[in-house]
Amino acid sequence: MMLKTLKPLLAAATVLSSGTAFAADFYEPPVIEAPPPPQIIEREVSYGGWYIRGDVDYHWSDLRGANYYTSPPIELQTFDTAELKGAMSLGAGAGYKFTKYLRADLTADYWFKADFNGSTSGTCGAVPCTSTDSTAFSALLLMANAYVDLGTYHGVTPYVGAGIGGARIKWDDLENTIGGTTTVHEGNAEWRFAWALMAGASYCLTNNLELDAGYRFSRISEGRMFGIALGAGPGFDEGFNVHEARAGLRYSFGENGSANCATPQVVAYEPPPVYEPPVYK
Repeated sequence: MMLKTLKPLLAAATVLSSGTAFAADFYEPPVIEAPPPPQIIEREVSYGGWYIRGDVDYHWSDLRGANYYTSPPIELQTFDTAELKGAMSLGAGAGYKFTKYLRADLTADYWFKADFNGSTSGTCGAVPCTSTDSTAFSALLLMANAYVDLGTYHGVTPYVGAGIGGARIKWDDLENTIGGTTTVHEGNAEWRFAWALMAGASYCLTNNLELDAGYRFSRISEGRMFGIALGAGPGFDEGFNVHEARAGLRYSFGENGSANCATPQVVAYEPPPVYEPPVYK
């Protein structure tokens, strides 16, 4: 009787033990945590860099006055009228951008001939007479300039600047005509002190190339205008105030190009996932 009772118990124990072994051999996958979000690294723009520039302009020169001597007796006379026409100019330069807001360059500009027309009045052999006078001047302007860039907005960078340097003013021969008779006074050429103030804006065409447009006011000091001929001369001008409407291109060297046009490089760094081998129980 007892044997009959033990047989079902042994069978049940066998089934339970085999089920436990099967459960122990079942694979449980490891828990893998989600990787952290990518780390964003922003590389700063390098603002230092060299650039070259080329400009073209149209300028108006205001002559602050013109005088001449007559003899005998020696007297200082003033032109009754003195007018200068406008003219074109071409320029080039090279510079360096030091920071986001500060840059400087050296420029050379050639001003093409601007015509001068004037008149004088006096006495010719105790008889009142009037003359008409004509000449022209050209100039080579060499300047050291510094600028403050006022920030970049949608590719546009306004700026202000100032410059100091020298101008070689060359006057052509002056033709003085009285009653159909023309006297020629030899023109003069000399270097003079000059300074300038600028304002304008640049626009990014590419990362390296900017379109630059602006206004420059230049002041040139006084100097000799023409020599002596037939008892008149020498003549002197009292200097110029020059107004220039300018446009040109600036090309910045380097991989990043112009700091005004370059944007910060954003790099997403994602660390490689950590491999964890499966665990078998």
